[in-house]
Order: sequence, then C-alpha cells, then structure tokens
Amino acid sequence: QGIVLDFPGGKVAFTPEMRFISESPVERVHCYRVLNDNGQVIMSSKFKQVSEEIAVKMYSDMVTLQTMDSVFYEAQRQGRISFYATTIGEEAINIASAAALTIDDLVFPQYREPGVLLWRGFSLQEFANQCFGNKDDYGKGRQMPIHYGSNKHNYFTVAATIATQVPHAVGAAYSLKMDRKKACVITYFGDGGTSEGDFHAALNFAAVMEVPVIFFCRNNGWAISTPTSDQFRSDGVVVKGPAYGVRSIRVDGNDTLAIYTAVHAAREMAINENRPILIEALTYRVGHHSTSDDSTKYRPVDEIEWWRSARDPVARFRKWIESNGWWCSENESELRTSVRKQMLHAIQVAEKADKPPIGELFTDVYNVPPSNLCEQEKFLRETMKRHPQDYMPDVPV
Repeated sequence: QGIVLDFPGGKVAFTPEMRFISESPVERVHCYRVLNDNGQVIMSSKFKQVSEEIAVKMYSDMVTLQTMDSVFYEAQRQGRISFYATTIGEEAINIASAAALTIDDLVFPQYREPGVLLWRGFSLQEFANQCFGNKDDYGKGRQMPIHYGSNKHNYFTVAATIATQVPHAVGAAYSLKMDRKKACVITYFGDGGTSEGDFHAALNFAAVMEVPVIFFCRNNGWAISTPTSDQFRSDGVVVKGPAYGVRSIRVDGNDTLAIYTAVHAAREMAINENRPILIEALTYRVGHHSTSDDSTKYRPVDEIEWWRSARDPVARFRKWIESNGWWCSENESELRTSVRKQMLHAIQVAEKADKPPIGELFTDVYNVPPSNLCEQEKFLRETMKRHPQDYMPDVPV
C-alpha cells in the first residue's frame, strides 16, 4: 500500500487488485447546451454574451447558407454544375464557430464548412465561380465544386481525401507557436474521419508538441451510409481526447450559443496555454451526403424529418433573437428574398463566364514544367484540334 512506480511521465500507484478499465462508462459524457428546442435560454446556463449586431449577422449568414445550399442543389439537379453537398442541419456549427474566431486564425476545413468562409466575407459570386469552375475560380477549374479555398480568408483548400487536413492543421499550429503569433488553427472533420489514422496521429502530435489547435468534430451520425455504431464503440468522439492528453468537450451542435461559447473558450485556452482542444458537436446531417447520395436508402425518412423540423438550428436561433426584439417576420422575408435574388444573379454571371485556359491545367505545381508534363499538354492540344466536337467550345485553348 502507498508504493508507487516512479515512471517517465509521472508516478504510478501500485494496487494488489486486478481491475480492468471498463470499456463503457455507466454514464455518457454530458453535452453542453444553452438554448432549449424552443430557443429559450436554459436556467442557470453560462454562455458568452453576443451583441445584437453579431447575433443578427450570425442569423443572416445561417439563412444565406441555407439559401445558397438550396439554389446550388437545384442547379446540380438541372445539370448546370456537376456536384454539390449541403450543410442542412449543420448551419449553427458553420456560422457560430466562425464567429468565435478571428481572421488571423487558420481554417483547415473538411467539405461541410462553407459557412466559415461565408462569415469571413467570401461572396456569393466567389462561391458560384468555384462551383462552375470558370476563369475567376481561385482553383482555376481544377477542383470539384465545393472544394473552396481562399488565401485571403486564411481558409485552406478543401481536399476530398478524408482527415488529411487534421495533421496539416497541427503542423500549421506548430508554426504559429514558433512564430509566437496570437492566433490558433481550427480543423473540422466528421465522425467518419476519426476512423482514419491521420486523426489519431494528429491528436497525439498536437498534445506532445503543445500547439494551439482546435479539433472540431461534427458528429452528425452518418459517414455517407456508415452509422457511428459501425465507426466506433467508444462514447462518441469526445472520450478520444483525454486518451491522448487533449482537453475535450461535447456540445449541442444545433445550439448556436453553445457552439459560439465553446469555441470562444477553446480559442482562449489554445492560444494562452498553448494546448490543443477537441470539440465534439452532436448534430445530424439532414441533407443527403452529397448529390451523389440518396440517404433514404439507409436511414428512415421520419428520422430525417424529425431532425429537420424539431431540431433545426436556424429556427431555434431565430426564436432567441426574436425574443430579444432583434428580428421579426418582415426582416425574415426581406432577407430570404434578397439572398435568393443575389444567389440566382451570381449563378447567371458564373455560368456565362469563360472557362480557365487549357494551359492552366499544367501550371502551379512545378517552377519549370518537366518534360512529361510538356508532352501531355502538347498531346491534349493536338487531340482537341483533331476532335473539336468532343470539347466544350467555351474552353479557351
């Protein structure tokens, strides 16, 4: 009794009792919440106060994101763009987390965080240019639609490969620490991303190097058609943090004020204490995974509808700002009409714009293009000349 093992990393007490750590705790980790389903502040809840100006901007951006999703989704169904993925049900995660950060903080997104870019000032026209892959698209038409990126907004380009952005975020956070910058990095990923080795390596790397990074997991129940029960048997994602020495919290992902408060606090700790923070937001992907998916094939329609109607984060936040006297139905109809009009205009402009020149398929990787790339370009140009009918006339040669 009282004997300890002086082991690297700290003393460990001995015990004569053989006891395995339980794989399933009696009680699941609690979920931080501020607003109830009716948009009322829960008694005795502590949260970061939001001004009228910020609250109205947050709500306006959530509505804009909703509208943008519905218009782009329609455009894909009309065959005008090739692909799209919506953020329906996850608008609060997008906007509230973005609002709690500053423009100096670096964002390593997955592909369901366009709202973060919207909050930072990326215009509807810029979104449309990227989805249509025209000459004004910053990716020069070389990325899938929705794989946005903006140097100006410190938003790293989306990659389709799952969880590769997570260790990248840790490396970037390490550089901020070395440069003594008063900023942090945030990286977003889904529940499925936590099954990738990159997630585990990143958490360990971040904890050991003590870097200012926020790991934000959108646990929305489904990784395309794979339910969380097929992803992990742990109590969600939040418990994975402490195993690596990372401070963690579980938050209601459909509660705008809870997310805003949690990310604000996480940012302060990450920067002032040089430490990683893991946030697990419990939410639900109301839309299909993407336009290539039909989610009714693997989950009940009434489950989707219940989350759409009863747990809608946008409606919940609207009730709160209305109860403060900051919003009314006139503001609502005016906003929705205006955004839809702007969105349709942006699409018309993006659709009419020229495509990027063919030569830009081969630039921006090498300082001096290697011989095999030069040969490929020559071969492509010759093929286009021989078979003009197989190529769109609006692609500049």
